[in-house]
Amino acid sequence: MTQAKAGDKVQIHYTGTLQDGVTFDSSAGRDPLEFVIGSGQIIPGLDAAIPGMSVGEKKTVQIPCEEAYGAHNPEALQAVPRDNIPADIPLDPGTQLQMQTPQGQVVPVTVADVTETEVTLDANHPLAGKDLTFAVEVVAIKAA
Repeated sequence: MTQAKAGDKVQIHYTGTLQDGVTFDSSAGRDPLEFVIGSGQIIPGLDAAIPGMSVGEKKTVQIPCEEAYGAHNPEALQAVPRDNIPADIPLDPGTQLQMQTPQGQVVPVTVADVTETEVTLDANHPLAGKDLTFAVEVVAIKAA
């Protein structure tokens, strides 16, 4: 039976959960996730778990935050004067917004805190600092 290896294009079905069992993402009801092993298209810990698997094989892998979206970086928090944000923008904590850097790059941010004078925005990935669990099943392998 063919085993997946670096450079192969694979398709997997997956369910990602947090340590408390809450599902944060799943391919259920969608097309499988397709990527090339070792290409950096998915988080490193999941990428490293697929080589050696065969079509139809299932496994559950634990991925520490360092091999997922990294540790939560306090330097990615930025306080912005509330007056600098248009009044029609919702500012409830947890709201996801987009900012533009001076270079024109769009950066997703999450509203972390709101006071009368400031809005604290968090540019960390929402899953930064979290250990993840993935239940995966290989559904196709196309050898490199």
